[in-house]
Amino acid sequence: MSDTSENNLDVWKQFSHLFTRKTVAPKAVLLNEGEVSKNAYFLEKGCLRLWFNHDGKDITFQFFFEGEGVSSIESFKTGEPSLFTIETIEACELIVIRKNDFQTIMDSSPAIKKEIEHHIFKRLMYYQKLFLGRIRDNPEKRYHELLENYPHILQRVPQHYIASYLGITPVSLSRIRNRR
Repeated sequence: MSDTSENNLDVWKQFSHLFTRKTVAPKAVLLNEGEVSKNAYFLEKGCLRLWFNHDGKDITFQFFFEGEGVSSIESFKTGEPSLFTIETIEACELIVIRKNDFQTIMDSSPAIKKEIEHHIFKRLMYYQKLFLGRIRDNPEKRYHELLENYPHILQRVPQHYIASYLGITPVSLSRIRNRR
């Protein structure tokens, strides 16, 4: 761990009173599509997914695991309704912060603000790759990239969510997996 990371950890600890811990069961909804996000979450343990409704079908577009933060950032920042639902896949242990408390931290600590901006930039790059992959690559190529780059997803996430993430049916996913 670098000195900067250690210093930021100390800065985060100064604000520990603004966070709450929460244990959530599998398949629990933390935020519904169309609601305004009032909280941001940090996963200490567990797995969750982001999904949206498209003509009555849920489309998974992202998974989060231990050590990652998650929120409907555009809703959290602007007060607009969320474009997606945040739902647990496994039982989760979360650290939760309310929007006003988050803003207090951002206003009080340039180091944490810089760290958050870095995190948001990384998310933007991830979404850019996801978007381009959906346009450029066929489902089989997307599956093999998932297998190569994110094998933990295939080990922990139910197949029907993976199929949804890849934009295919569970039957098509099964065929792709059998071609290995």
